[in-house]
Amino acid sequence: MHHKTLKVFLCATLLLSACAEVAPPAPYGACPTRQQVAWQRMEMNMFCHFGPNTFTDLEWGDGTEAASVFNPSDLDCRQWVAVAQQAGMRGIILTAKHHDGFCLWPSQQSTHTVAQSPWHNGHGDVLQELRKACDEAGLPMGVYISPWDRNHPTYGTPQYNTVFANTLQEVHQAYGPLFEQWLDGANGEGPNGKRQDYDWNLFHRTVFGINPHVIFFSDVGPGCRWVGNESGAAGETCWSTLNTDGFAPGAGAPPLDTLNQGNVHGSYWVPAETDVSIRPGWFYHDGEHPKSVKELLQIYYNSTGRNSLLLLNVPPDRRGRIPAEDSLRLVEFHTALNSIFSIDLTQKASFTASNIRGGKHSRRYSPAHLTDTAYHTYWAVDDSVLTPTLTMTFPEAVTFNRVMLQEYIPLGQRIAAFHVEYQDSDGQWRRLATATTIGYKRILLTPTVTTRAVRIHIDQSFACPVLNRVGLFLDTVL
Repeated sequence: MHHKTLKVFLCATLLLSACAEVAPPAPYGACPTRQQVAWQRMEMNMFCHFGPNTFTDLEWGDGTEAASVFNPSDLDCRQWVAVAQQAGMRGIILTAKHHDGFCLWPSQQSTHTVAQSPWHNGHGDVLQELRKACDEAGLPMGVYISPWDRNHPTYGTPQYNTVFANTLQEVHQAYGPLFEQWLDGANGEGPNGKRQDYDWNLFHRTVFGINPHVIFFSDVGPGCRWVGNESGAAGETCWSTLNTDGFAPGAGAPPLDTLNQGNVHGSYWVPAETDVSIRPGWFYHDGEHPKSVKELLQIYYNSTGRNSLLLLNVPPDRRGRIPAEDSLRLVEFHTALNSIFSIDLTQKASFTASNIRGGKHSRRYSPAHLTDTAYHTYWAVDDSVLTPTLTMTFPEAVTFNRVMLQEYIPLGQRIAAFHVEYQDSDGQWRRLATATTIGYKRILLTPTVTTRAVRIHIDQSFACPVLNRVGLFLDTVL
């Protein structure tokens, strides 16, 4: 064949092959925005409760405390950020204003702020110091700003909604960009004995007008939702979808079990965030101590390992620094996580699947993508296949007790039930674990087994399953 003819033939063959490539699966149900996917991939962030309660030894200040109580002796936000990064945290959220109404920045909307405190002779600004520290380290920053204000004289009147909206505007304009805005639904009495009728739509419009990509936290999102408890556990079944119509943060929130589990076929993508403190309290108190490494690992498995993001509170002390005991515990925790998840045994595996989208020779949807590091590659099956099987075989026996699976959530959450089997020394398949949802990430804690073959059965899926990661690990710590 003439070389020009051969060239035309090869080009035509490649073109036909490209045209024959099967289209990717269509998105299913409610799906995340790009910002929600990026947020979920953070996996674990640091919460810092800090303010007058740090100095008064309270959890909920009543707003009558003098601003003079706030006077950290050696505040260092760079230390907070360094601790967060050493612990593997991807972002940090500060309680810029708690229920007592005290603002950690010199707000023009309040007279209960750092400007009225003796710290730096009234010229201090914790938010500015944290912003600088985060920028230097490349760590995303978020804020908690309580709508409940037990100090502001307009709380409980229509005027307060404007005050609070202006407060949000002030913070996002002066200290942004902020990756997450925490709004809890706490709504007790203000200094006038009244409760506030919150204008949530106004609050959302105000912040989205400045930062349209911010992740809003509340009982109903819209960016992410409270997991329904403060013990560090998402549901064994945890959907990232939620029905929020007719609900509101606080007293109008969905039931706690719904927040914990989400709604199958929920109308909106509102993933769970699991907030829990490293210490018994949220603010620093003398005499309290951080949780053990084993307790923190269990929390990680019950949150990040159940399709939630872990927001671990680490409170600075009265110096304005994270205590050495907490810092050391976090380093130990991070070291334990690294020791468990640094060796993925599936890297040695050969994969076979009962179905591959577009046929067994398809490279685009091959199960080989389950062990690569590219987030946007995945194993997918034909649209008509809802219960496929994936088998991993190993050249030599492997020992593990943790199974990790990840759905490719940009296309939605699809899988409702699955189970895992391993082949024993006699060649018999034994059931190892059974579970429901997967979502962004699911980590199963199993008995320790040694085998040369593992099989994953998808038992129920509402659309063709799409997985972008499978992993097997050995935890010798917990």
